Amino acid sequence: MKYPVVDAQITPDGRLDVLSKAEVNKLFDSSQGDLYKTFRNCSLAVLNCGSAMDDGKQLLERYPAFDIRVVQQQRGIKLEVTGAPAHAFVDGKMIKGINEHLFAVLRDIIYVSDEISDNPKFDMDSSDGISNAVFHILRNANILRPMINPKLVVCWGGHSISRKEYEYTKQVGHEMGLRGLNICTGCGPGAMKGPMKGATIGHSKQRVKDGQYLGITEPGIIAAESPNPIVNDLVILPDIEKRLEAFVRTGHGIVVFPGGAGTAEEILYLLGILLHPDNKDMPFPLIFTGPDSSEAYFKEIDQFIAGTLGKEAQQRYQIIIDDPELVACEMLAGIKQVRAFRKEKGDAYYFNWLLKIDRVFQQPFIPTHGNMSSLALHKNQENHLLAANLRRAFSGIVAGNVKDDGIRAIEQYGHFEIHGDANIMKLMDSLLASFVEQHRMKLPGKKYLPCYRIIT
Repeated sequence: MKYPVVDAQITPDGRLDVLSKAEVNKLFDSSQGDLYKTFRNCSLAVLNCGSAMDDGKQLLERYPAFDIRVVQQQRGIKLEVTGAPAHAFVDGKMIKGINEHLFAVLRDIIYVSDEISDNPKFDMDSSDGISNAVFHILRNANILRPMINPKLVVCWGGHSISRKEYEYTKQVGHEMGLRGLNICTGCGPGAMKGPMKGATIGHSKQRVKDGQYLGITEPGIIAAESPNPIVNDLVILPDIEKRLEAFVRTGHGIVVFPGGAGTAEEILYLLGILLHPDNKDMPFPLIFTGPDSSEAYFKEIDQFIAGTLGKEAQQRYQIIIDDPELVACEMLAGIKQVRAFRKEKGDAYYFNWLLKIDRVFQQPFIPTHGNMSSLALHKNQENHLLAANLRRAFSGIVAGNVKDDGIRAIEQYGHFEIHGDANIMKLMDSLLASFVEQHRMKLPGKKYLPCYRIIT
């Protein structure tokens, strides 16, 4: 089947006006490895805005002739695209929001390559060095907003959720928008789009003209979760670990809606950080919520956490079912505690420097078959370390489900095998089975083929 495509030249709209010849040459230099491939694939994902596709491999195969080039001129730069998805254009002109996101891709890919990678200023072998790199990427993207009170709520949840769950995410976003709270998500559809959509209405009612709808993503996932059209600030971090750190450093509280393996990964990442002894007294509002039809989902999540990480982890979150107003009120109250704590400690409102993130949460995890089978999934370790390894297991499942490289690895070598303590494996198997049964692994209507095998 052929899909309609468009060729065009576009100019930046306030995001990135100039590049040096050296930057352009580096981008298209084959000796730079995958730099251009990353730029091309992320650009195609942005141009695919509005599509229901959640398969990175399928997107690349649908538009094999797509290409993008930087055109340098005396007065600045343009981007030349060929074979681009036609739905990114209206009457022959690229949609303005997609134009902005496309140049955000160029900005972040160039900045990380030129200023972060192989730069001795950033010690990527140390925890502080990695956090410093995340800060600089966000600052370069003009994401950080100093001199304003905390009000950024991160919303996590699945791109493949029911209509009722999606409507509920909009209701929660609306209640938070009415209270002047801004929204940050993974920038895709489903539970990432709903809160933003609701918040825009809440902000409009309150005449909030500078609402922030921040989308944070990374090259491996963006093709499966193309930025939704409400995102007005987009930033691409180099990998999933830096993306997750950007969420918890910039956000002042987190709301978790129903999701699948990716949402479980996010929950385990945050709980693992909060379980570190250095973060024991740090306020960080965390709410799990959904409509009444999602109660069983959160019960499964809660049981899994209880059986693996215990009561201490359960005490770091609250579950609120079918009450959007209460979610917004509790989040607002929690953020007031965050503000008081940071004011007392002298920490920035716009970036949580005091949060201790162990390097085990920052090291990029490559989900090869060998790495997945050798994960330390046992209780003979500190709780925050167990959380880190559980997070990696779910990260590998996400890769096998939707990421181009992960899908190809499964096709070539078969299922990932996940080993561990019998009780932990039983709990994981039960949780993942519930995700499959509830169609939380892929979009509804598509049969899910597992990319993993639990070994008990």
